[in-house]
Amino acid sequence: MQITSTSFKDGAPIPAEFAFCAMDAKTHATLSQNRNPQLSWSGAPAGTKSFAIVCHDPDVPSKGDDVNQEGRTVPATLPRVDFFHWVLVDLPPSVASVAAGEFASSVTPRGKPGPAAAHGARQGVNDYTGWFASDKDMSGNYFGYDGPCPPWNDEIPHHYVFTVFALDVARLAVEGAFTGAQARDAMKGHVLAQAAITGRYTLNPSVRL
Repeated sequence: MQITSTSFKDGAPIPAEFAFCAMDAKTHATLSQNRNPQLSWSGAPAGTKSFAIVCHDPDVPSKGDDVNQEGRTVPATLPRVDFFHWVLVDLPPSVASVAAGEFASSVTPRGKPGPAAAHGARQGVNDYTGWFASDKDMSGNYFGYDGPCPPWNDEIPHHYVFTVFALDVARLAVEGAFTGAQARDAMKGHVLAQAAITGRYTLNPSVRL
């Protein structure tokens, strides 16, 4: 399989319009347009019954002690973990692309509704659900796509991996407010092919992309 995007090139920076937050000279970060990027894919094998899209950031700090703290930085040497930004399953095999902004076009406090989505697909909750769990103004289930918002004091740029999976099942065995990890587990043994494209993003003006 192959995957391309008109929103960014593989290995290149992601424009701020596709991010949850953008740089701000006074406050470090401000809410952005939060549009999902355009994606197109081809070369799915015979027997494909559905597609799934997963976006994850493998560069999230494993400890939050220094995150977004004035006068401190998140060191490059800190171990990193996955953070899921988008989990979309049950796309029919007739769909071979998603348009920019089709599934997300703004920041929605307390999260966008789900799991039902366009094309008869379903969206799981992304990891902003846990990130905002203790925030009285933002807590909720964050279904669908919510883009990059890495720590503004992180010493490294973050990588955002968009993977399209061709599956041999029409409906993935997950229910309700399923997570990225649950979707990955449910896909085991059902992936016929996959393709990925990666973009980079930072809110730290001292970090080069």
